[in-house]
Amino acid sequence: MKRQLDLFKDIDKTVVVLYLVMVLMGWFNIFAAEITESNRSIFDISQSYGKQLLWIITAFILGATVLMIDVKFYPTFSYLIYGLLAVILVGVLFFGTEINASKSWFRIGGFAIQPAEFAKYATALALAKFIGDAKTRTPGWGLRLKAFAIIGLPAVLIILQNDMGTALVFGSLLFALYRSGYVGTSLLIVAATAIFLFILTLVINEFIIIGILAGITLVAAFVIRKKRHELLQLFGLFIILSVYVYTVDYAFENLLQPHQKLRIEVLIDEEVDLRGAGYNLHQSKIAIGSGGFWGKGYLQGTQTKYNFVPEQGTDFIFCTIGEEWGFAGSFVLVGLFLWLLIRLVNMAERQRSTFSRVFGYCVVSFMFFHFAINIGMTIGLVPVIGIPLPFFSYGGSSLWGFTFMLFTFLKLDSRRLDLL
Repeated sequence: MKRQLDLFKDIDKTVVVLYLVMVLMGWFNIFAAEITESNRSIFDISQSYGKQLLWIITAFILGATVLMIDVKFYPTFSYLIYGLLAVILVGVLFFGTEINASKSWFRIGGFAIQPAEFAKYATALALAKFIGDAKTRTPGWGLRLKAFAIIGLPAVLIILQNDMGTALVFGSLLFALYRSGYVGTSLLIVAATAIFLFILTLVINEFIIIGILAGITLVAAFVIRKKRHELLQLFGLFIILSVYVYTVDYAFENLLQPHQKLRIEVLIDEEVDLRGAGYNLHQSKIAIGSGGFWGKGYLQGTQTKYNFVPEQGTDFIFCTIGEEWGFAGSFVLVGLFLWLLIRLVNMAERQRSTFSRVFGYCVVSFMFFHFAINIGMTIGLVPVIGIPLPFFSYGGSSLWGFTFMLFTFLKLDSRRLDLL
C-alpha cells in the first residue's frame, strides 16, 4: 500500500485537478448539446453522453496506469510505440471505416477509435527521444531534417486518410522544435508571413499587394543604401514574396480541395453559402452571441436544444458553453485552459532531462493548437477544420490521447531527477 502511495506522491496535483474539472465540465456540456425529450438520463449509454461517461471512466484508469509504469519505460520504448502507431495508421487506409468523408477510424461495435489521436502521443515521444539523444545545442541540417521527418510521416499518413484538420495539428510541433533550437525565429516569422500574405491575397488584388511590398522595399533600401550585402538580400526577399503572392490564386484554385476552398471563402465572407458550408459558422456565432453575459442557463439553450448547430457535441461544443453559460462561462473555460497551459510550460522548464522537456513542450503545442483553433473556428477567426476541444468535445480517441500525453508528462515530471 505504501509503495502505491509513493507512486503518486510527487504528481502535480494542480494539473490533475484541472484535468478532472475540465473532463467533467465537458461531460455535462455534451449532455446539454445532445439531450432529447425521449433520452434525458445522462447515464444512458445508448446516447453519446452515456458513451462519453464510459470513455471518461476508462480514461481515468488509463491515466492511473500511466502513473504506475516505471518512468524509464517512456524513453526506452518511444521508437517502438512510434513505429507501431505508424503501422496502425497504414492499416486504417486499408481496413478502416469512413466517417464524415475521412477514412480514419476503426469501428468496434458501437464505438469508433481514431488512431490519429494516439499518433500525436507517439510522435511526441519519438521527437523527445530523438532530440534527447542528439545532445547538441546547435543541430545541423541533417538532424533538423530527421526531426521534421519524425513529424511528417504520421502527418502524411493522416492526409492520405483525407483528414487534413488532424494533419495540420502536427505543424504545432514547430514550437517544441523552436524551444529545442531546431527551428529559429526567422522560420517562425517566415511561416507567419506566408499565412498572412495567403489570406491577404484572397481579399486584395495581388498587384496591389506587390505594389505595397515594393514601396516598403524602396523605403528600407533607402535606409540601408550603403550596405550592399543587405540591399541584395532585401531585393531578393522582395522577389521571393512577389512570386509567392502572384502564385497564391493558382495554388488556391488548383491545389486545394473544393471543400477546403469553400471553408476559406466562408472565413473571408461569412455570408457565403449560408445553406451549405457557411451554415455551421453562421449558426455558431448566433448561438454564442445569444448567450449574452450570463447565458440562458444550463439545458436552456434554444440553439442547442433544437440542433441548429451541426456537430455541437464534438467540433462545436464551445457553442453550447457560449449559449448556456454566456461570456462568463466562456471566460472560465478559456481561463482553465490558459491556467493549464501556463502550468505545463512551467513544468517543462523545470525538467532536468532534454527528453522530458521536449515531451512537455510537445504536449503544450498540441493542446494549445487544439484549444486556439477549435474556439477560433466557432467564432470565425480561422477556417473550420474539424478538430475537437480537448477534454470537452465528445470522443474517446481524443480524450484518451490527451490523457496519455498529460499523465505521461506528469509521471516524467514527478521523477525528473531519475532521468538524468
